[in-house]
Amino acid sequence: MLLKRTAGAAAPARQQQPQRQQPQRQQPRPPPPARPVAARSPLSPRRPPLLLAAAAAAAAAASVPFPDDNASSSNNNSSSSSSSSPAASSSSGRDIGAGVYVGLRPPPSALGLLAARLRAVLFAAWTFALAVPLFVVMVAMSPLVLLTDKSRRLAQHFVNNLWACASTAPFFRVTVEGAEHLPKNAAAAVYVANHASFVDIFSLFHLMRSFKFVSKTSNFLIPVVGWSMFLTGHVMINRVDRRSQIKCLAQCVDLLGAGASCLFFPEGTRSKDGRMHAFKRGAFSVAAKAGVPVVPVTLLGTAGVMPNGREGEMYGGAVRIVVHPPVPPPAAGEKADAGAMADAARRAVASALPADLVAAADDEAPDE
Repeated sequence: MLLKRTAGAAAPARQQQPQRQQPQRQQPRPPPPARPVAARSPLSPRRPPLLLAAAAAAAAAASVPFPDDNASSSNNNSSSSSSSSPAASSSSGRDIGAGVYVGLRPPPSALGLLAARLRAVLFAAWTFALAVPLFVVMVAMSPLVLLTDKSRRLAQHFVNNLWACASTAPFFRVTVEGAEHLPKNAAAAVYVANHASFVDIFSLFHLMRSFKFVSKTSNFLIPVVGWSMFLTGHVMINRVDRRSQIKCLAQCVDLLGAGASCLFFPEGTRSKDGRMHAFKRGAFSVAAKAGVPVVPVTLLGTAGVMPNGREGEMYGGAVRIVVHPPVPPPAAGEKADAGAMADAARRAVASALPADLVAAADDEAPDE
């Protein structure tokens, strides 16, 4: 009995003892939410392919700003007026006949954009593939050229012309009007043209004239294309060094004195709004000092083939080149007036452009 009572008394005591809590297992932390990744469309903008960047050395060659002997003081006025009326600072694109498209080309449809980018890649690959064997030819002939024709290098210019014409032939047509105004290839001259597209240089080679153009030093380091520029004797410049610019102009004067021609884009850069802007005086100072004529050239349709700022796109069509009568240099004993030569050349170039594609004479193109 005593044992039963003792067990019975101990039982409630055991029931009153709190049960030990089992340790809770630590729940694994949920993985962090994945960051949303925007789907990239195959038609979204991309940088131009490497081959196109290599070929761009030739396109950017002559668009180097030079010291302006008579710098305009009305830049602020012109910039304020253009900013106040954005519609007046650009022109709508249109076909002016024979496949020549001028002005700003609007963005195409998705399918049209895909076709334009494919064409641009094919153009880059084709022009680079042509450049490689022609560069080997230029290297082989360079010792003889340096011994017999160091300044003009006509043989290597012929290779340049062949390369440019073969590069453009499968992609767009180039026609030349006013070829009777071209000086003979042996006569030195300064060629000036409006600048609206990557393919301006390619088109100007169709003039079949040997000219030197100016390019920044880094372009000469581009494989094959830049090396070809060096072998042809084109002129290097450091764009941020004014002393380099002055030295470059002096070198151009020397080349003209030796019978070699020079090509300049006097706007200083490619047009962003499709219009021709003010001409800088550097090219005309060179012509006046060397006593050679200035040959004005109008380019129509190059921006329609490859719009500025959209070098990864290429469209079909045609380019029209209009050569105008040369602007004569100052006569012996007359004071050299680079400003008068620049004004005359700009009027000639503008005469073949639609009126809405010509900006005011003091409206300088903004730097890229």
